[in-house]
Amino acid sequence: MTSTPRAAGPGSRPSLVTALARGPVALDGGLGTRLDARGNDVTGALWSAEILRGDPGEVRAAHADFFAAGAEAAITSSYQVSHEGFARAGVSAGTVDDLLVRSVELAREAATDSLRGERSFVLASIGPFGASLGDGSEYTGAYGEFAEVSALRAWHARRLRVLADARPDALLAETIPLLAEAEAVCAEAEGLGVPLLLSFTVADGRLRSGESIADAARLAARAQGAVAVGVNCASADDATAALRIMAGVCDLPLMIYPNSGEVWDASARSWTGTARPLAEYVDEWIALGARLIGGCCRVDAGEVREISDRVARVAAHAASATP
Repeated sequence: MTSTPRAAGPGSRPSLVTALARGPVALDGGLGTRLDARGNDVTGALWSAEILRGDPGEVRAAHADFFAAGAEAAITSSYQVSHEGFARAGVSAGTVDDLLVRSVELAREAATDSLRGERSFVLASIGPFGASLGDGSEYTGAYGEFAEVSALRAWHARRLRVLADARPDALLAETIPLLAEAEAVCAEAEGLGVPLLLSFTVADGRLRSGESIADAARLAARAQGAVAVGVNCASADDATAALRIMAGVCDLPLMIYPNSGEVWDASARSWTGTARPLAEYVDEWIALGARLIGGCCRVDAGEVREISDRVARVAAHAASATP
């Protein structure tokens, strides 16, 4: 089933859907990585969400850094913002609602200040249930009793409504490790009137839960209001392999924004391994149908510049070759 979501965002700017139909859009990088590089402490359980609460100007500045590096779309700082997670820190539900709205406002302010005109978009990040636990569950899909569609719908419902009302250009459910969570988000997003993007995390040819990548793409293709599907928070090689599978079973625009190649150790709360340049993959990603391209964890503004430059060159070449 498909639908045409209402245009989101201010004024009469072309919608994200229109932009994707015209060609690839460059995403930003890891917001926590940029905040860390700016001198903020993002090692706590709430990650960048703690900076959103304590120093929102830094969040706006981090978005501005990515726009200055050539990004055309900002992913908001709401990934780790959940009512349950903040309740453990003694924050009221109403205050969490305000933080969710503020995350969209800050990204929109940075987009407006970037002077990129119609080529700037705000994607409201919806982190998975596992991210709220702070134990790496988003990389396993081991949710226990919460691995049910009904439980996950109830958990995601309020945050989705609040973010949709803040009028981002799209809702981005990202780092999804299992099909039940994608199904839950799709069901709760119906009727909100904002385009939905679904991005899964993968390893070794499957979702982190062990389920089928092809089934994930098919689920997105059936979902009302879903306008793109893809992969994030995985190595570039794993993400590229997943994109090939998705391209073979789904005609939605694809998205891809891998990690640097380093691996997160949840118990030690540190990264290990070696980074690998992502810009060298851009041509292949676009050829496979990727229309939203960027980086995730450990991908900072310098690499976003390389990715966005490559996206722009490939897009310009394709445009010049069109009769």
